[in-house]
Amino acid sequence: MFQGITGVHLLIVLAVILLLFGATKLPALAKSVGQSARVFKNEMKEMKRDDELSAEAADAPRTTELGTATAAAPEQRKPNDTSV
Repeated sequence: MFQGITGVHLLIVLAVILLLFGATKLPALAKSVGQSARVFKNEMKEMKRDDELSAEAADAPRTTELGTATAAAPEQRKPNDTSV
């Protein structure tokens, strides 16, 4: 896609940017681009970490509360008990 771009092309692009934004706004523009890149990078790390956590959660054996609910067995009536 960018195989035909040479140093001359980059200089022309930089000159056009300088003409469009002016020399006084270039530092602020560069700062905002840097901050945006930093935010994007941090968000990508967060997404990757979230994906890893969800993958670990999917791989982990699922535990249910059935084990605790069935721990207290109901009382069984005796076959001869008619007190119901």
